[in-house]
Amino acid sequence: MIDPRDMNLEPTKIPGCVVVRPERHADDRGHFARTWDGAVLAEAGLNGVVAQCSVSYNAAAGTLRGMHYQAAPYEEAKLVRCTRGALYDVCLDLRPGSPTFRQWHGETLTAENGVALYVPEGCAHGFLTLEDATEVFYMISAPYAPDAGRGVRWDDPAFGIEWPAEVRVIHPRDAGYPWV
Repeated sequence: MIDPRDMNLEPTKIPGCVVVRPERHADDRGHFARTWDGAVLAEAGLNGVVAQCSVSYNAAAGTLRGMHYQAAPYEEAKLVRCTRGALYDVCLDLRPGSPTFRQWHGETLTAENGVALYVPEGCAHGFLTLEDATEVFYMISAPYAPDAGRGVRWDDPAFGIEWPAEVRVIHPRDAGYPWV
């Protein structure tokens, strides 16, 4: 019998940042995989609440969105999954008391591999699309609070994020965040 709670949670060096590799159960029809289970996340010490879901469509490869976060007390955790195309997804630790403060983890997410990245509260999130027509699905633990929206520079040397391709499209807001 298939356990519907099959979710492989792989910790990264960033505390609370987890790679989610769903276990695919295949048969003649295709496959089935659990991509979210709040109880499994809670058992792992993660926020299993979903307050909002969002989609980001990105027409061109080389589109960078980020590095975004919400300030206290509106922090949010998110599970990010690619539903079409491919992207390089980054979690940046901005928690001053964390042993990995200002460190990052990047993961390639594609529609084919089904991998997701869980970004905990207090971390910034951003991604670079690797293919045209890339769509990203977010499950978010708290409603968006526009006045709490913040960001840091995607190319700030203080973080040293290694993006795998050239940035071709970026919103002026994301390009204009101050250096740390």
